[in-house]
Amino acid sequence: MKHSPPATSTMRALAVSPEAPGRIAIQDVPMPSVQPEEVLVEVHAISLNRGEMRALRAAAAGIIPGWDFAGVLMEDASDELTAGSRVLGIVEHGAWAEMVAVQRDSIAAIPDELTFAQAAALPTAALTALRTLRLGETGLGDHVLITGASGGVGQFAVQLAARAGAMVTALVSKGTDAEAIRAMGAKQVVSNIEQVHDRFDVIIESVGGHVLGRTLSMLDPRGRLVAFGNSSDEPSTFNVRDVYNGALVRILGFELFFDPLPFGRDLAKLLELMVQGALDPHVAAVLPWDEMAVALDRLENRAVGGKLILTMRG
Repeated sequence: MKHSPPATSTMRALAVSPEAPGRIAIQDVPMPSVQPEEVLVEVHAISLNRGEMRALRAAAAGIIPGWDFAGVLMEDASDELTAGSRVLGIVEHGAWAEMVAVQRDSIAAIPDELTFAQAAALPTAALTALRTLRLGETGLGDHVLITGASGGVGQFAVQLAARAGAMVTALVSKGTDAEAIRAMGAKQVVSNIEQVHDRFDVIIESVGGHVLGRTLSMLDPRGRLVAFGNSSDEPSTFNVRDVYNGALVRILGFELFFDPLPFGRDLAKLLELMVQGALDPHVAAVLPWDEMAVALDRLENRAVGGKLILTMRG
């Protein structure tokens, strides 16, 4: 079954335009090609991630960026996900458009209690938080350090780790509202890695540079460090003796789209936690998609304390 299929072969999308503000502009582009294992979704809201902003700087003209989207399913994907269903999903590129083709197992139904904008805040940031904590085998009573905790992934990681029963220390950017991070579940909030004197079972690390080098010496003898970013854009150095002397630590790398597990099941769980009030996406602003350049500038200058959402329709 299909749901009001598009009548034209073109659509509008935010595509790379080197001369435009933010290198991005709304353009007319061909409709996406839908492969047998994919379904078509009419996009209503998208979420902005720092990694997309960085990729945009070097992307070729005409590329349609974007990972996160919420919208309406245009055809049956399964017995439960039928044409007309409101769905949340994630793709490796192409979400910043009126229509997107997505793997059938990379979407989940949006509960009636949530808006498109609320749901769109989840995919990349919340999935990364969930799966890095899972890779680090985070459990009840673990002492967990989350760096970059004031960012999108970090805020989700603080909430999920605390929900799992971990004791969370959050390293945040200067100027961050520490009480807001404590309200998410952090027991300790610091703005300088030199303020941290504990050892940890799990470290979720995204800052890189000096912070990564420093945190390697903070692992317990069987601790796990999961690195998934380098927001500092700096190289890291460390004394290897801080890692191997009397220790069986593990240093693990993570990249969301290299993870072979389908996204749909985890998205459904994250949406369920939102409905229960156990997970707050902390949406900072909802803007129309023709203000993408403004949103990118706010993200670049860190003038935002949560997720930025852009809507494609009313």
